[in-house]
Amino acid sequence: MRKKTLKTLVLYGIIILAIACNQEKPKSVEIGEPIDLDINTTSIAKIQPTMYGIFYEDINFAADGGLYAELIKNGSFEFPDPKMGWEETNSLKYSLNKNSGFGNITNYIKDQNNKRFSHFVVHQADNYQIINEGFRGIGVKEGEKYDLSLKMAHAKGIDKVHFNLIDSLDNTLASVSFVPDSEDWKTYEAVLEPNKTNAKAKLKLTFEGKGSVDIDRVSLFPQETWKGRKKGLRKDLVQLLDDMDPGFLRFPGGCIVEGRTLAQRYQWKKTVGTLDQRELLINRWNDEFAHRPTPDYYQSFGLGFFEYFQLSEDMGAEPLPILGCGMACQFNTGELVPLGELDPYVQDALDLIEFANGGLDTQWGSVRNDMGHPEPFNMKYLGIGNEQWGPEYFDRYKIFADIISEKYPNIVLVSTPGPFPEGDMFDYGWEQVRKLNVPIVDEHYYQNPKWFLENADRYDSYDRNGPKVFAGEYAAQSVQTVSPENKNNWECALAEAAFMTGLERNADLVHLTSYAPLMAHEEGWQWKPDLIWFNNLESFGSANYYVQRLFSNHSGTDLISITQGGKPLIGQNGIYASAVKDLESNELIIKLVNTKDVTKNVDLNMGLKDLTKIGEVVLLTSPNLTDENSFEHPKNISPVLKEVNVEEGVVNYGMPPYSVSVLKIKM
Repeated sequence: MRKKTLKTLVLYGIIILAIACNQEKPKSVEIGEPIDLDINTTSIAKIQPTMYGIFYEDINFAADGGLYAELIKNGSFEFPDPKMGWEETNSLKYSLNKNSGFGNITNYIKDQNNKRFSHFVVHQADNYQIINEGFRGIGVKEGEKYDLSLKMAHAKGIDKVHFNLIDSLDNTLASVSFVPDSEDWKTYEAVLEPNKTNAKAKLKLTFEGKGSVDIDRVSLFPQETWKGRKKGLRKDLVQLLDDMDPGFLRFPGGCIVEGRTLAQRYQWKKTVGTLDQRELLINRWNDEFAHRPTPDYYQSFGLGFFEYFQLSEDMGAEPLPILGCGMACQFNTGELVPLGELDPYVQDALDLIEFANGGLDTQWGSVRNDMGHPEPFNMKYLGIGNEQWGPEYFDRYKIFADIISEKYPNIVLVSTPGPFPEGDMFDYGWEQVRKLNVPIVDEHYYQNPKWFLENADRYDSYDRNGPKVFAGEYAAQSVQTVSPENKNNWECALAEAAFMTGLERNADLVHLTSYAPLMAHEEGWQWKPDLIWFNNLESFGSANYYVQRLFSNHSGTDLISITQGGKPLIGQNGIYASAVKDLESNELIIKLVNTKDVTKNVDLNMGLKDLTKIGEVVLLTSPNLTDENSFEHPKNISPVLKEVNVEEGVVNYGMPPYSVSVLKIKM
């Protein structure tokens, strides 16, 4: 059950009285007589609970360094370069004489899974230290508590190991010391309370005594995580997601599903179980773009498939996992698994369904139970492949579909016509999904704002007897796709809002929609634009985020029509519109987008007399199309709550320039 009235009241309870009041606003010139709009409250189609959701991919440091709240990078020394993320000072680096220098690390293979620990040799304790840099620094807040944990073993001559949180000037923010007192591996834990807030802290290790000690699994987590879970998710980021009231959560991507090679593909089974059981994997965005290389970008899978399912459940969202289909990313190697060798890939899909939905007497249901969730997650959707195209993909999809549908006929499969919204590849893809009777087709479009305005009628002419549509990845690009100069500006957000009225008008066909990508670290991003921005201490929603939230929070239950002269509004006079009614809150909800720089007056004829005298308007607007939200001004473009009068079933409303308005009228 999706959250409704209470969440909406909380989200918009704080009224923003002015937006960017220090900027010069364009003149609002009213255009002649009001434009008559007619609203027919007869239900056309049901709005699916999944209509507005979230696409999540581990790009832009969205998992490690982002949503996953671990603050130590490479704390288990498992990166291919085991010292990446760690800086040694006064270390023994090149000397063949083991008694010279101050200290050093030697890394050992611990088991067949290539797990590592670090063997520290200390010759002069006063001078040797090692420092972890975190993810572009370690963000800590004064007054909050942080759980430090690590493992130590085999200490010889080392009396104490000191752990200090330090700032850039080596001032101590918090500290603790441990006595390594066990020959076998032992876990040591403490709570650190920083005396100052610092976005660029580091963790420094120093030693007392001369000798050696083995260290592994160095970890630092805020206690303030989402729902207070130990080693959990970053609270402010999940709150931004939960505030969207998403109908679904698609995970884990995106191109990372496929991998640049099959060996580097995402394998869900390696992301569940205890943290010790999860295998590190290079992130496919590690060096994908020359303009934003991130050689330290790896996936620890502290955020794995169990956590994705759990997060979906927390938010009341349907889980929608995407699995590889035996094809590496076709923008990279395009490596293929022969059709005759596809069985392990199909079995992974069957086992995932069992992990999500199976009883405790099943192998993978038992794994879920061991992780603390005996109840099934009740997964209904499963995507096969991400953005694949061509005969090779559809040959593989058919094998998956035949086997999965026979064993689990209630699972709704999602396919794709490829990565582009038009062209020969797209047309071929749609021809195939129709032949294969695919239930839902995932379309992607990263285009300029003009394209979104011109394609608000995209689905008006689609075949209603074919597959349903999942607008799975879309975002207006202010410059061009993949450009590092793209902005999350108001022009893009406004164009997306206009396009979304077209998605909503076609709710009988369009069952799922989501913006992409979702998150980006201020210093660790590879792709722009993005819905949510964060650094080590702060986060904010872009203008695009507030558009998405506005539509999702007011999705309604039933589609109704809003027309001018019997025709839907698809850009006439710069106006785009859609309308729904919500049978749970007993409201009419009208979404109006004004893409012009002048006020547009409209008369909304409800066709009902029994309406409240006062309605609400949730308004998003900004005077300049280049305006953005930022860390300095995180709510520069954010919702404002207003009132409108209702007289004899008619609302006269002046749409501000460059605005998105959601009118709510009680029936």
